[in-house]
Amino acid sequence: MRRSSIELSDEGDAVTTLELFFDLVYVFAFTQVTGLMAHGQAPGSVLDGAIVFALLWWTWCSYAWLANMARGDRGVMRLALLAATAAMFIASLAIPESFHDREGGLSGPLVLVVCYAVVRFLHIGVYLVAAGTDVALRRQVLISLAASAVPAVALLTLGVLLPDWQRPIWLVAVAYDILVIFVTSRGGGGWVVRSARHFSERHGLIVMLALGESVVAIGVGAAEKPVDVPIIVAAAVGIAVAIGVWLLYFLDLAGQLEHAFSRLAGRQRAHAARDVFTYLHLPIVGGIVIGALGVEQAVAHLEDGHLGALGAWTLCGGLAVSVAAMAAAARRLGGAWSVWRLGLAAGLVAVAPLLPDTQPWLALAIVAAALIGTAVATHVAADQSFLEGDGGPS
Repeated sequence: MRRSSIELSDEGDAVTTLELFFDLVYVFAFTQVTGLMAHGQAPGSVLDGAIVFALLWWTWCSYAWLANMARGDRGVMRLALLAATAAMFIASLAIPESFHDREGGLSGPLVLVVCYAVVRFLHIGVYLVAAGTDVALRRQVLISLAASAVPAVALLTLGVLLPDWQRPIWLVAVAYDILVIFVTSRGGGGWVVRSARHFSERHGLIVMLALGESVVAIGVGAAEKPVDVPIIVAAAVGIAVAIGVWLLYFLDLAGQLEHAFSRLAGRQRAHAARDVFTYLHLPIVGGIVIGALGVEQAVAHLEDGHLGALGAWTLCGGLAVSVAAMAAAARRLGGAWSVWRLGLAAGLVAVAPLLPDTQPWLALAIVAAALIGTAVATHVAADQSFLEGDGGPS
């Protein structure tokens, strides 16, 4: 079915290669966010990174919903995704200057806001075309997206004009955007999720991108250091941390979420999509990105002999938030609360104050062992052999 060169998605549709191309920009963007947090003055720099990540998340989610409504590799959608890809790449270039503009050139914060506005308003326009004669969906797009995007962009612009107040103003803008979409989409609103497979797979892929940032963080931390035994050991346990998170999400949870989600229809499906994927995957992915900063700090501080407070709290705190959100996602789709995941989240928070003076490689090893051990225990508790997991959505 076509609407002005828009081809609507079907239930069995999967992610297109153009969407994967779109995602490549976010690999770079996540690396830029980690760099923003690492090179600023903590804890303010971590808050700055979280704010920018929230802006990135909202742009990515917007196109995940849109590409679920209409195929991303057809007609107007293809042009929209390509334009959004270019705009988000330019926005990513400005991330290091998003709160501290460098001398010369254009204003970094302004470039980021302009690109953000282009991506959001382009999304709204194409969504209205894709909605066609669906009055409920068109009303939902206008109410939820326009009511959030316009004031949010205005607040972000105000923050650029008032640099001394930029951080609190941008924080309010992000909070407003998130709250308005949630409130105006009660009970699923008029939103439509046409392919459960596509939507689940799409969010699994963004988790993979965040894990990719964890791997990149190891290389960033080891940059310009000679390859020696300590670097190899740190790299090995750093990869083990990423493996642990991968197991916690993809060994059981991803398949369970997709299976439960696919059984829903209509408003129930849209409501669950909002809660589980748009909102609960925000802390899942954001926690992994913050945890990647901890991995980078560990590798970078090998010669110091201690991890440091920034590395300890971002490593443990970020992953604790991610794991707790995984437990909440499973619960939202009808599963029981995972005692193992909640216990791991609490344990990571409890151990964080003990790790600043610990050898960086040992701190990574402790966290990796906790993650992998919990993943295996959770899998076994579900009466499955560890080797039976398929490692991804069914």
